[in-house]
Amino acid sequence: MTKGRLEAFSDGVIAIIITIMVLELHQPHGVDFTSLWEIRTKFMSYVLSFVFLGIYWNNHHHLLQAVRHVDGRILWANMHLLFWLTLVPFTTAWVGTAGFAPTPVAVYGIVLLLSGIAYYILARALVTRHGGESPIARAIGEDVKGKLSIVLYALAIAVAFPMPLLACLIYLGVAVMWLVPDRRIERILTE
Repeated sequence: MTKGRLEAFSDGVIAIIITIMVLELHQPHGVDFTSLWEIRTKFMSYVLSFVFLGIYWNNHHHLLQAVRHVDGRILWANMHLLFWLTLVPFTTAWVGTAGFAPTPVAVYGIVLLLSGIAYYILARALVTRHGGESPIARAIGEDVKGKLSIVLYALAIAVAFPMPLLACLIYLGVAVMWLVPDRRIERILTE
């Protein structure tokens, strides 16, 4: 099976997720900057989630550029990733409405953690399908950044209850770590 339908479907789902998130971001009730300040937690949680979804979309695109075929295992691994990503609007809205309260921040982290694990599973399924010497296997390598992200998400979840803002800073740190473009796949593909 070719990868085109998988890419198109995933792109569509991620676009819908972002659309749902922005629809949850309602306009302020007033007409001054104070009114904007009142929705700051909703806006900040939206921005962070938008960045995470952008990172997943970008890396998903790069990941699939390095492969030629997909199979049933890869399709289900991709659906697993998309499932967790579809929960991002819910947790984003909850964190924004609750003003970064501990439980919503922890649940947000759980969704990020499980999305990270799902992405890792998808990457491993692609490597298994294409072999240990394939371009995708060489590009992913040991995937230190992916594994570190999972550890940081778990740490942030544990920290969320005593210090929810610190947990959010850890989530932000993971996002910043991934904002630096990962050139491994591009480098392998140009060889």
